[in-house]
Amino acid sequence: MKDKISWTTCIKQFLRYASPYGYKLILAILALIFSNGIYAMNPSIEGSITTQLMKDVEEISKGVEGAHIHFDIVLKIIGILIICYLTRAAMILVSNFLLTNAIQSMMHDLRNALQRKIQRLPVRYFDNRAFGDVLSTVTNDVDTLSNGLQQTFTKAITGFLTFLLAFVMMFRINWKMGALALIILPLTALITKIFVGRSQKLFQLQQTNVGELNGKITELYGGFNEIILYNKQEDVKEQFKEVNERMAQSAFKAQFVSSLISPFVSLVTYLTIGAASVVGCIFVMQGSITVGSLQAFIRYIWQINEPLSQVSQLSAQVQASFAAMGRIFTLLEEEEEAQEGTASIVPEEMKGNVSFAHVQFGYGEDLLMKDVNFHVKSGQMVAIVGPTGAGKTTLMNLLLRFYDVKGGSIKIDGVDIRDMDRGKLHSLFSLVLQDTWLFHGSIYENIRYGNLNARKDEVIDAAKMANVHHFIRTLSHGYDSIINEDANNISQGEKQLLTIARAILKDPQILILDEATSSVDTRLERMLQDAMQKVMKGRTSFVIAHRLSTIKNADLILVMQDGNIIEQGTHESLLEQKGFYEQLYHSQFANGEIES
Repeated sequence: MKDKISWTTCIKQFLRYASPYGYKLILAILALIFSNGIYAMNPSIEGSITTQLMKDVEEISKGVEGAHIHFDIVLKIIGILIICYLTRAAMILVSNFLLTNAIQSMMHDLRNALQRKIQRLPVRYFDNRAFGDVLSTVTNDVDTLSNGLQQTFTKAITGFLTFLLAFVMMFRINWKMGALALIILPLTALITKIFVGRSQKLFQLQQTNVGELNGKITELYGGFNEIILYNKQEDVKEQFKEVNERMAQSAFKAQFVSSLISPFVSLVTYLTIGAASVVGCIFVMQGSITVGSLQAFIRYIWQINEPLSQVSQLSAQVQASFAAMGRIFTLLEEEEEAQEGTASIVPEEMKGNVSFAHVQFGYGEDLLMKDVNFHVKSGQMVAIVGPTGAGKTTLMNLLLRFYDVKGGSIKIDGVDIRDMDRGKLHSLFSLVLQDTWLFHGSIYENIRYGNLNARKDEVIDAAKMANVHHFIRTLSHGYDSIINEDANNISQGEKQLLTIARAILKDPQILILDEATSSVDTRLERMLQDAMQKVMKGRTSFVIAHRLSTIKNADLILVMQDGNIIEQGTHESLLEQKGFYEQLYHSQFANGEIES
């Protein structure tokens, strides 16, 4: 599993996804600049009203001839203010539209990239990662990044512009008072550095705990029936409570530490306003500035306080977004399986001859398979038997190239599978597993998944061959009957038959049945055996089965133990050897069970 990537790499990857929508972001920023320029002028315009009124009142109090309140000037200034407010609102609307469009388009691209990445990751990646954790990256982390960008981008740009323009206007009013107000900057920077440094690790831990919580929920609800059956509800509650407690504690610490920024920054702002008010009053009495200018200056300090008071909120969102971004791009940077191959093959012309030559393999440093050798001719049926954990499924995973061998070679029609394009390699196979997989949709769509170009009559023929057509016809909507999200509205055996029909429809060169009949009763199994004989005719097939009576007619039986093939031959020849297979076979009838 790849270590967490650096922030530099994260930013580079993020900019790559943002670049197609750069023009929208630029237009949004320009709209923000325009709206903030108007916002920066408002206090001065508002202050001019106070200045005009104070001037008129002063003239009236002195008895100046013709002195009066110039309401026409005041109303004109108010009109200008209204135009400024409306224009700013329009610019913010345009900016938000462009920004939302760009960010959501980026998230759309990210989710697609994550989905494509998951399809190209090796199986070993998922061996070491909880499904819920991967799901959390695709959903929660992308949403966290989306919300963070949506809420912080505008605030960050607006805050920076407000900050800059407010200081420019303050220095225009009085540079000495402006210099006094600058004390906000170092104090705010110091406060932010202290608390952000402490909370960053807490936000990373929070996102990690979110993934762990999702993984635990997926695990527990995936085995809901077993939990109820074994009365493990209390144990499950304790497990969830433990994970949830870690999640709550990390979230509390992260949010609380980051929230401390706001009150400390506000304290600095209030002290600055008090100091500026005292100094400003002195300048007003000296005639250096007007009362309206002092009013505008105080308003500018409040404008500065607005982005500063948001530092806490922005800090929390930015840190959560960076933590989510790190998880997203760590996944996107994971090493992929090589998809293309150098060998030029035409799947339709492949015969299905399979050979394992001195194959070595292990999930870790230790080898499970040390020297596996066998050859299968096109059209032969191969049975793989052995105790649980002997390596039967692993052998097929190597053939499918879900894992690469660590030594030796696996060839199909003389071509090393490592030299084949993965898509073309997988097109040679149909696979029926003990654990069935059906998706939410109609029965017709689930069978047709094996060959999306198949006609309906071909789907029906496949269902008939798998002996599931009669069952489908008994349903109220027949082939249009919907399988629910958990596929629990049909029995396990019926699900198995549908997956077999799907495999039949693909019409592969090589068929793999991994305990494919383990979920059906004996009567249905016999019907399936007849059907499978027809299906396997003319194509290479591998059958993994615990019921040895079902594979007596196999052309080759591979007996596995501890990851290696210890015996191979036909049913009769293996019985004559009186080895492990003979013991395994007779142990199934030790209690007087009659052979099928």
